[in-house]
Amino acid sequence: MECKEGVKGLAAVYLEILKEDSRTKARLGKLHTPHGIIDTPVFMPVGTQGTVKTMTPEEIKEIGAGMILSNTYHLFLRPGHDLVREAGGLHRFMNWDGAILTDSGGFQVFSLGDLRKIMEEGVEFRSHIDGSRQFLSPEISMQVQMALGSDVVMAFDECAPYPCSHQYAKDSLERTTRWLKRCKETLTTTETQSLFGIVQGGMFEDLRRQSAAEITELDLPGYAVGGLSVGEPKEMMYEVLDYTVPLLPREKPRYLMGVGSPDALIEGVIRGIDMFDCVLPTRIARNGTALTRYGKVIVRNAGSARDFGPIDPSCDCYACRNYSRAYIRHLLKADEILGLRLMTIHNLRYLQILMGEIREAIKEDRLPEYREKCFADYGYELD
Repeated sequence: MECKEGVKGLAAVYLEILKEDSRTKARLGKLHTPHGIIDTPVFMPVGTQGTVKTMTPEEIKEIGAGMILSNTYHLFLRPGHDLVREAGGLHRFMNWDGAILTDSGGFQVFSLGDLRKIMEEGVEFRSHIDGSRQFLSPEISMQVQMALGSDVVMAFDECAPYPCSHQYAKDSLERTTRWLKRCKETLTTTETQSLFGIVQGGMFEDLRRQSAAEITELDLPGYAVGGLSVGEPKEMMYEVLDYTVPLLPREKPRYLMGVGSPDALIEGVIRGIDMFDCVLPTRIARNGTALTRYGKVIVRNAGSARDFGPIDPSCDCYACRNYSRAYIRHLLKADEILGLRLMTIHNLRYLQILMGEIREAIKEDRLPEYREKCFADYGYELD
């Protein structure tokens, strides 16, 4: 099915659908933002504290990324959103002219465990930096994100843990809906920023349906599926996506939060997801593990000591064009920062290549065949 449509209206961010795959739910599109047009499906590198770890903005552009994610919780605590506002917003502060999505801080607060207390008003927590008492609410999260000036603003939500009871997940999603309404009322910068709502509900189909119905009623510019990749088996995540994604408006961007392994990216796209983010590629890079077309390679291991070829011969990144596995392993073993940088550059470029190939496969109506080849190359078992 060929089509070209978008939701322009007053939305600062909207999706133009170029093509829908004939055999899956995948879509090829362009995400229009105040800071550029992003080809979708897209993987967004994570720049938690206003930087993608070890990389400059110029290097992020060089690997092909046009949109990154930054973290409301961390920037709220340090350096503080008022300072970022004074600097002219996060784009200017970090010298990045591409698009930025800011998460709400909800997941980070959720991950604090016993260090936080969830109330209807918001969440009290202790700072992981100095132990000071802090408070985040839907209103404060919006105020922080308005000060940061991101293109996409995520609603402040409560992410239920896995596993949890049906009642806990129900209470959590209903609070998320109430918080979302407060977020929408607080955000006053809709000409330059777009608010995305988040579907919660744990691993329960009836609750996911309830959550999707409640948040889509608010007619937001985009929607995310949250509460996944929190420890559940991937098969369960895919099952949740199978019944959740069709509940979201076809013409709006769909974002799967916190997912970035190659297999999950492909499976998410097949189920109709347009946007992804995850710390996985940068985190495992710093541990000496590379993502390649033929699976993970632990460059830090002894097997790379005399391997004078690139990390991945099919990769065109700066690291693969100029350095061997043996050299990068030496840097990692010697605790040299360059080793971390080269590994990070490679992993993020690999995922940009993967997403480009996925987009091309959708364009040419061969996504199922592409999935089969990728999984065979990786050694994954196919259904």
